[in-house]
Amino acid sequence: MTPPLADLLATARVVALPMNTRFRGVDVREALLFEGPQGWAEFSPFVEYADAEAATWLAAAIDFAWHEQPAALRERIPVNATVPAVDAARVPEVLARFDGCRTAKVKVAERGEVLADDIARVRAVRAQMGPEGRIRVDANAGWNVDEAEHAIHALAEFDLEYAEQPCASVDELAELRRRVKHMSIPIAADESIRKADDPLAVARAGAADLVVIKAQPLGGIRRALDIVAQAGLPAVVSSALDTAVGLSQGAALAASLPSLEFDCGLGTASLFTDDVADARPVGGSVSAARVIPDAGALSRLEAPAERRDWWLARLERCHALLDARR
Repeated sequence: MTPPLADLLATARVVALPMNTRFRGVDVREALLFEGPQGWAEFSPFVEYADAEAATWLAAAIDFAWHEQPAALRERIPVNATVPAVDAARVPEVLARFDGCRTAKVKVAERGEVLADDIARVRAVRAQMGPEGRIRVDANAGWNVDEAEHAIHALAEFDLEYAEQPCASVDELAELRRRVKHMSIPIAADESIRKADDPLAVARAGAADLVVIKAQPLGGIRRALDIVAQAGLPAVVSSALDTAVGLSQGAALAASLPSLEFDCGLGTASLFTDDVADARPVGGSVSAARVIPDAGALSRLEAPAERRDWWLARLERCHALLDARR
């Protein structure tokens, strides 16, 4: 049952977190936080998302704040470092923010860049992490099949753990997976899970070797667990550039998975210069415990009035959509 809008508004706080490096096209990440009977939760669909998609993120936040969650099977979650599409010379600076992380996810296929930029960035990560480090690349669906095949061949010398969402469609992923199978570089699906009408289409088509799941976009922890169970593929839990509150929901998801074979993308607090609580990785892992935002940080990071009003209006519209769905 969806709680009354007034219950969400009673504790709602809109924050704006400054970032160390421009990431996903933003320098400041905005989010709306509220507190329910079970604790704090986050509503932070990206600003360009339509209300119909954003409402699913609200459903996830309400579930986390109002309902008891599945039991945790582990207390700490191993996480990867995240390297934005920075110049190769900045790689050591970025990796230094991720204490003890043995895995790095490197953004590639950035608009306005070329493959040589990706190669230089991944080479710098490999040099910094040494032969024991694990490197995965994330193209955010930025390549077509031919471009992806060429890029994976070019990056294979750096011993990739997997390539995440190299192409946009399920059919493209399936074709690419067939083409690169001899290279033993797994293909991971992210957008094809969280932005799809049918998140299981990837598994049915044999288009991926593993799935990347995020609690907010999928509507909450239980639905994400159900998708993983039905897909029958290993899962990596990742963030949607969340605040510490949203990251704690991701950590709760990772803690409740029956098995956790890969380091998770839940170390992204290190991309911010400030946060509502400290959720940065320590020794390569983060706690699965629920986060309580710091009152001083909530005030310090409060968004400007016009942005607060924008988020509250969005919350009201998405709440109405959830009521209509019910």
